[in-house]
Amino acid sequence: MVTELILITGGARSGKSRLAERLAMQDKRVLFVATAEALDDDMARRIAAHRSSRPPEWDTLEEPRRLPETICRKAAGTNSAYDTIIVDCLTIWVSNLLLLHGGNADAEGRIVDAARKLLLVRKSSNARWIVVTNEVGLGIVPSSSLGRAYRDTLGRVNSLVASHADKVYLMASGLALDLKALGAQHINDMNRSDE
Repeated sequence: MVTELILITGGARSGKSRLAERLAMQDKRVLFVATAEALDDDMARRIAAHRSSRPPEWDTLEEPRRLPETICRKAAGTNSAYDTIIVDCLTIWVSNLLLLHGGNADAEGRIVDAARKLLLVRKSSNARWIVVTNEVGLGIVPSSSLGRAYRDTLGRVNSLVASHADKVYLMASGLALDLKALGAQHINDMNRSDE
């Protein structure tokens, strides 16, 4: 069984979730971990569309905030029961956590710590993990302090996960670029520090 970590990043509607699902199709036992909540009609429609695109035999776990604890509990004693675990997506998870921690000065540190815990759960797993996220740092600087905190925090979480990933795909217009196969080196790998 392959225990690799694959990170899929890119812009909105670039094909990230489709690639994650396609990669997992080769496996029989898949756990799909969804972080979105249906807080309005549009999000409810998007969630329904995502659900209908997945094979019915896949297990689904909906968890907007407590990913490390919930995935660990779901897979406790049965980690080998899943060939693949898809986490879709870090973008919404980080947003949920940032809103949960509100104006706390240490919100970014808490969220990065939660991402480290998620990576520890992944490391103890026998499954291949496919993690989906958005690249939000390529656009304009957000005008609000919350928007800037979100962009910065997600950037740190994405960078942390990418530094541990075996493969990192950048999606653009439905095309996947395997960054590590192209020779991309994470800046953390250059000096072997954790951040």
